[in-house]
Amino acid sequence: MAFEITDTKIVHEGWGRFMIATIRLPDGQIIRREIEDHGAAVAVLAYDPERRVALMVSQFRPPVHLVSGDTALLEIIAGGLEDDETREACVRREAMEEGGLRLGALDHVVDAWPMPGISTERIALYLAPYAQADRVAAGGGLAEENEGITVVELPLAQLAALVDSGALSDLKSYATVQALRLRRPELFA
Repeated sequence: MAFEITDTKIVHEGWGRFMIATIRLPDGQIIRREIEDHGAAVAVLAYDPERRVALMVSQFRPPVHLVSGDTALLEIIAGGLEDDETREACVRREAMEEGGLRLGALDHVVDAWPMPGISTERIALYLAPYAQADRVAAGGGLAEENEGITVVELPLAQLAALVDSGALSDLKSYATVQALRLRRPELFA
C-alpha cells in the first residue's frame, strides 16, 4: 500500500487558501496535514549584461517582518499565474508591473517546489537579459495590490557578494543569482 490522500477540506479561502488533507499511510494509519494552496508562480532575475547590473525589487513582507523584524526583503521579480496565462506571459507581465521592464528572451532555469512540506506552490525560475532602453515604465507594482515595491538596480558583483555573505536571504533570488553565475561567470568578473 502507498501513501494516499483520502480527503481534503478547505478551512480558509481568502488571499490564500488553506486545506486539511487526510492521508492514509502505507501501514493504514490515518494522519492530517495542513496545506497552503498557492498555485503556480514565476520569478525572473533580469540582468543587463552591458552594464553588469540586475534589476531587483524590495518590499515589505509580513511573514518575514513577523519572524525577523526586517521591514523589506530584496528579491527578484515574481508573481502568481492568472487563469489561462502561460508562464512566459506571466513573467513578462510581472516584469512590467513590478520593474517597469520590457523583457525579450527568457532562459528557463528550473521548476522548483519552494516549500514542499506545506505549500502547493511550484515556481518557474528564469533568467532574462535586458538593456537600459527596456526600462520603459516606473514599475513599483499595481496600486490596487498595495505592494509598495521599490525597484533597485544592483551591480552583479555586489549581488554576488550579498549571496556569498548570506545577506541575500530570499531563496528564489539566491538560486537564480547562482544560476547566472554558473551560466555567465564573465558578468561577475
